[in-house]
Amino acid sequence: MTAGAAQQHRANGSLRHLLTLEGLPRSDIERLLERAQGFVRALGTKPPISSALEGVTVANLFTEPSTRTRVSFELAAKRLGADVVNLEVQLSSRVKGESMLDTVFTLQSLHVDVMVIRDPEAGVPELVAANVAPHVSVLSAGEAHVSHPTQGLLDALTVRQQKKQFDRLSIAIVGDIRHSRVARSAFHVFRTLGVQDLRIVAPEPLMPGAGEFAGCSRHKTLESGVEGVDVVMMLRIQKERMGQVDLPDADRYFAMYGLTPERLKLARPDAIVMHPQPMNRGIEIASDVADGKQSVIRDQVRNGVAVRMAVLADVVGSRG
Repeated sequence: MTAGAAQQHRANGSLRHLLTLEGLPRSDIERLLERAQGFVRALGTKPPISSALEGVTVANLFTEPSTRTRVSFELAAKRLGADVVNLEVQLSSRVKGESMLDTVFTLQSLHVDVMVIRDPEAGVPELVAANVAPHVSVLSAGEAHVSHPTQGLLDALTVRQQKKQFDRLSIAIVGDIRHSRVARSAFHVFRTLGVQDLRIVAPEPLMPGAGEFAGCSRHKTLESGVEGVDVVMMLRIQKERMGQVDLPDADRYFAMYGLTPERLKLARPDAIVMHPQPMNRGIEIASDVADGKQSVIRDQVRNGVAVRMAVLADVVGSRG
């Protein structure tokens, strides 16, 4: 268990921070998923509105670009009645030193109760959590390649809505596994929820090290990776990375690893297709798959607000 995992709970066992899904007890995950499901509404209906966070201030501190995650955290906080401050600033000086903590302490002095942090440097959310006052909660909105806990929870919620149980599922995660915080959080949450057949699919340069993703089967062809699975989770391929490592160009990558209708037929007939977005259509996924009847990608986006509402309500409501 990492240091971040160890510091997520208060002395009374309640959840104070959400920094990683690694080591998070199944009971916590299931509670958050159940709570999130209560916030889900059908499109075209009014979203859930609550005063649960009235008088609470949430600061979104994003030091790298984000659309879905930042907006969904903002909507989640506002729908719970919180005041929201968005700061797209350089929170970390890349040195993890005084200047970054001074920013945090300034926000704390301004009565910020929850700090939602996305940073491209590993360890920043954990460092902030270790230094804030006891009443302040820190939520990771994406940490380097290490973790993206609310993404993992919304992915699990989406699978739960479609498949109900986890223990008999086969799930394939496809794409840039090595550099993906989404893949790591998905691995931790699905393992904790009892998925036995978890597969990672990638060309060799994008496979993680031998010590990671323990227990997952590794597949170097998409065909073997998706055969007979219940869930296909595609990951975004960064086009700039194709020139940095020994990878085929975009057209050849799609020819080898792109999820097409023909390849999707190798999965179970009722398999669902997921993607955290943004998507590279025609590189990792065909448009007719992304927009097809087996796609639950838009459900993932909807579930993002519900999950973040659940997390915010949980960490604030249990602080006493």
